[in-house]
Amino acid sequence: MSGMKTVMLLSALTALFMALGYTLGGSAGAVIALLVAAGMNLFTFWNADRIVLSMHHAREVDAQSAPEFYGLVAQLARRAGLPMPRVYLIDEPHPNAFATGRDPQHAAVAATTGLLSMLSRDEIAGVMAHELGHVRRRDTLIMTMVATIAGAISMLANFGLFFRGGNNENGNSNLVATLLAVIVAPFAAMIVQMAISRTREYGADAAGAEISGNPRALASALAKISGRAETIPNPVAERNPAAAQLYIVPVHVSELFSTHPATEKRIAALEELAAGMPAQPRASALSPIPPGTRKSSALNPLRRD
Repeated sequence: MSGMKTVMLLSALTALFMALGYTLGGSAGAVIALLVAAGMNLFTFWNADRIVLSMHHAREVDAQSAPEFYGLVAQLARRAGLPMPRVYLIDEPHPNAFATGRDPQHAAVAATTGLLSMLSRDEIAGVMAHELGHVRRRDTLIMTMVATIAGAISMLANFGLFFRGGNNENGNSNLVATLLAVIVAPFAAMIVQMAISRTREYGADAAGAEISGNPRALASALAKISGRAETIPNPVAERNPAAAQLYIVPVHVSELFSTHPATEKRIAALEELAAGMPAQPRASALSPIPPGTRKSSALNPLRRD
């Protein structure tokens, strides 16, 4: 049912793109918009990870350059039954993380250095387990496609402000319809984007709690991240607001206009999961980092408090 809902919402987003194209350019504009949307979706399918990682100036790390972080992701991927994703760091003080890629075989996960320096190891494990939950649920491609189309709708609407849409096929002025379209279309796209993203965050939280075995650590991480995300600028999201749905917490945390459910509700759901989860045997806990692997570098290695 969730998959069907996502397909319907994604179709609605594409239809909205076509409707905006029709308003600005008539039947030809609608056809062009459909072709552009199809081309964007095809391009995004093959290049989703490159688009997102390049947007954030992310740099890939490995077991030598970031042993603790890479090793933690490797443990979590094994627990999730996933192939090892590529691992990236983003040199930004803004605390956040995301996953991308068209499928689990081509997935990548990334975290900011601000997040790694802020959280404990268990909290980072909870965050990265959440991102791997998105990978396992195959949310990553959909989320990137939605962000791409929503961003295109906003750009097309801005374009419409400068070009009034000319005349419709009956020769009547289309100015009023154009003005309505360029105002309403981005707002409608945001609503559809929120509907898709919100349903997937709860699922990824539950999957992350299962993978890490520690729902309360993820809940604690969400509380810390959301508090700092409000005060520390995120340049990428400021340039491209459609990217906000990719993060574990949104840049703007107003419940009404957020791509994510309210953080308090997510924390409450995780606390419920923790209360109903049987105690984990010690053998199933995440392995500690072997002595001697810590490095003092600009990579902000994991804290162990």
